[in-house]
Amino acid sequence: MKERTWTAPDQLRAPEELLRAGCTPLLALILAARGIVTADEARTFLDDGPFTPADPFLLPDMAAAVDRIRKAADQGETVAVYGDYDVDGITATCLLWEYLRSAGLRAERYIPDRLEEGYGVNTGAIDRLKSRGVSLIITVDCGITAVSETAYAAGLGVDMIITDHHECQTELPAAVAVVDPKRPDRDCPNKALAGVGVAFKLVCALSGESAAALAKYADLVAVGTIADVMPLLGENRRIVQAGLEKLRTAPRPGLAALMEAAGVEPGRLGANTVGFTLAPRINAAGRLGQVDRAAELILERDPDRAARLAAELCDMNRRRQQLEADIWDEVADMLAGQTVTAPIVLAREGWHQGVVGIAASRLAEAYQVPTVMISLDGDKGKGSCRSWGGFNLFDALEACQDHLESFGGHALAAGLNLRRENIGPFRDAMKEYYLAHIPTGEAAIKPDLTVSSGSLLTMECVESLSRLEPFGSGNPRPILALSDAVLTDAVSIGGGKHVRLTLEKFGQRFEGVWFSRRLEDLPVRVGERADAIFFPQISEFRGRRSVQLLMEGLRRTDLEALCLHILSGEDISPCRLTRRELGGLWRSLESQCPCRVRLSRLAQLEPRLRPDQIAFGLRVLSELGLATVTVRGQSVDAALVEWDEKTDLNNSPSWRAQQQQ
Repeated sequence: MKERTWTAPDQLRAPEELLRAGCTPLLALILAARGIVTADEARTFLDDGPFTPADPFLLPDMAAAVDRIRKAADQGETVAVYGDYDVDGITATCLLWEYLRSAGLRAERYIPDRLEEGYGVNTGAIDRLKSRGVSLIITVDCGITAVSETAYAAGLGVDMIITDHHECQTELPAAVAVVDPKRPDRDCPNKALAGVGVAFKLVCALSGESAAALAKYADLVAVGTIADVMPLLGENRRIVQAGLEKLRTAPRPGLAALMEAAGVEPGRLGANTVGFTLAPRINAAGRLGQVDRAAELILERDPDRAARLAAELCDMNRRRQQLEADIWDEVADMLAGQTVTAPIVLAREGWHQGVVGIAASRLAEAYQVPTVMISLDGDKGKGSCRSWGGFNLFDALEACQDHLESFGGHALAAGLNLRRENIGPFRDAMKEYYLAHIPTGEAAIKPDLTVSSGSLLTMECVESLSRLEPFGSGNPRPILALSDAVLTDAVSIGGGKHVRLTLEKFGQRFEGVWFSRRLEDLPVRVGERADAIFFPQISEFRGRRSVQLLMEGLRRTDLEALCLHILSGEDISPCRLTRRELGGLWRSLESQCPCRVRLSRLAQLEPRLRPDQIAFGLRVLSELGLATVTVRGQSVDAALVEWDEKTDLNNSPSWRAQQQQ
């Protein structure tokens, strides 16, 4: 497995206009790092005032969809909402079905069984719905590739309305309406809608009351949008803000029960809680072939039954976690000792089809390459694909489609079907495509800014970051870089699963926690200089509130880079070099005369000195004219200058500054 890499960004100055507008220095710096530098831009982005969703008729074919549904209502037809088994599809199905029923239509809901039917529209489901008297099927979060299935339904006298948000292939289904913001033949202002977002837009168009629809359904739109990792910018951001507020203050009974069963405090709920706590429990039902239980929970009005359903979903999630752990152990054995430089494509009989997607996500994260996990059943295989580093999976699958039976999805995640004998050729084709389209630099973490002062990590500054929420795709949590700190403490917590640590910088100590990291795997030892990246948050424990660094990465401070930093005249406050230690450094240089000494050699000669102390000592000797320090690219070496007279250390500005500190 690989450690994530990062480069600390150059230090910025907080725009005065943002400071005058009331932003804290930290908030102003984060906004500036993300291209928001004027007060008007900040007000637009941070606005939490009244909001009305954009005109739903800006989506393609919306008018035709509305006309056909109204015709169904007038003629008393039976309508089916055909969804998907993930969180986006489940919430979209529940939202549209609930609205149609409330509007007086005879409506059924249908979500295919993940294990028996797989993703998307299938002819068997169309037959079953036809036999129940359904004459109009409305898809949500699926259907954009259902060209043959739409034609099959038409042959039975069943109309189709497609609402989807996935990438379109060359041919669109010949449906009554195809409502997809990604249609290449139409221009839609919000192409980043989730499937539930498109279903919500349909409800807005049908009701003619977008504000009222938002008040009623924002919670479902927020859950589906967050779970499907849609960008939380623009309209999506405002809808999710409204949905999170509804979940905190007036959740529907089913979601309230799920929050209680999962140990979530509604008042502290945020997008991360939805994405990492609620969504996996809703997803678990679909992954284990019991998707109806998740839909029933969302729609349930009785608190007691909702509590029972929530407990079931939590049990399913625990079972899902065990299945995932078993697959992970098998995969670790399969990849043991391998150097991975191309997409991982693995297949095995018996892998649980509902869980391989999660394993693919973990593998992509661990090995930093796109990953395809295929569950085999005889000659057939069903795969889940996850991207890494900005690699466009959908484009890759299009290029490799000669080896596939079918595929669908988007740039970051997709699914596929193929025959066993085509796995090898598909793996080779994916590798060839990947090597020709390797993303550059996308895999590295990109911190927003480098912390230049401890004053940026005050309670007030860190609390102000809440104004940037909700965090998610397109609006990630701010990641800060701290360079050249000292790791002063590190202990195991959580039964050895996590680490609590302390970093010292600017004469201050900062407490941090690194989840899912064992103490023995820390890349830095206590007492060493370290660079860190983290998200600053407010921790509350036993009534005490404090700033806590939620760690994302830690590495030893590079010796040469640290020396360049110190020699450049920047911050020297943590160096603390004594006269005796400076004398020892002098004698080590003297012992090597007349040769020049590489910095790495000096570190060996003076093992009791930290790298920053060596660099600072060279800076002092250089200012006094007692040594020459040469920088060649990222390399540094030094040599003594012959000098017979005594010198006063206070003639060095850096030494004087240290003494004053």
